[in-house]
Parts: sequence; C-alpha cells; structure tokens
Amino acid sequence: MTLQEVLDHFRALQKDAGRPERPDVFLDLSEVESAPDARQLSIVVGEMKRIGAKLRFGACAILASRDALFGMMRMFEALAEEFFRETRTFREPTEAVAWLASRQSLAERKAAD
Repeated sequence: MTLQEVLDHFRALQKDAGRPERPDVFLDLSEVESAPDARQLSIVVGEMKRIGAKLRFGACAILASRDALFGMMRMFEALAEEFFRETRTFREPTEAVAWLASRQSLAERKAAD
C-alpha cells in the first residue's frame, strides 16, 4: 500500500455518490510490511481535511499486528479523530471484528432512540 493509493482511495470515496453517509471501517493492515512515517500520516490527514465534510466515518477498527505499524496507527487515531465517531487499533483480528460489531450495534441503538 502506497501513500498515493491511500490518497486515491479517499478521492474516490469523495466522488462516490453511493457511499453511505457515515460508514464504519475495518482497516486490515495485517499484510502491510512497512509503517508510514509521521509526514505520510500528516499528508493523509491533510487530504481528509481538504475533502472536508464530505468524508466522515462511523467507527474504525484498525488491525495492525506489527509493533511499528501499531504505533503509527495509534498516532493516526489522534490525528484523524475529527473524521471518525471513534477509532481503535488492534493487534488481533477477532478483537477488532468484535469491537467493530459492538460499535455498530451501539450506533443502531442510539439511532433508534
């Protein structure tokens, strides 16, 4: 996964008329070999800010088993918090999936109230 691929993905999401208003996200980085640096994370967050109100998400579960990647994704959580209802980084896929499912049910209950 390259920085350009990430930026292209956000641009495609911006243009997607069929995208849900605040989709939940499961970001599986278990196959990613290297971690982004702080500059790259800043560029991604800058692109998210540029796109603005058109790009908002619900819960985001990030799966990152490698230590360096896990740490950088925790940094991403802080940098991108304004774009997500909530975000959490996990090392184990079962924990990430269970957490995301619990957040979806919580959001559904709140919407019904």
